[in-house]
Amino acid sequence: MSKLVRDLIPEIIRASGREPSISFVDGQDRVSALFDKFDEELSELRLADDEAVLEEAADVYEVLLSLLAHHGFSRLDLDMAAAQKRAERGGFGAGVVLDSVSNPGSLPMN
Repeated sequence: MSKLVRDLIPEIIRASGREPSISFVDGQDRVSALFDKFDEELSELRLADDEAVLEEAADVYEVLLSLLAHHGFSRLDLDMAAAQKRAERGGFGAGVVLDSVSNPGSLPMN
């Protein structure tokens, strides 16, 4: 059952009268565990009904913030990078789907 959990989960388990067995990861093992957790939470978000979407999105966001912190970036850094990219390339609100490009060349796709 080894999986990365939120920091307070062991205390929550203890408060329920059970005793968790825990260990800690750091360095590249922590990054790998964060990416595994990101995949898990993203899958849960994909399957969430309307009532659970916000809670699942919060889990995805928390994992993303931890990954960014590992690389020395903050929430503000993320907000600024997203705003810059949105200003330069737009967002995803319109649902634009690129089906093809008639003139071969290098078109940035991200």
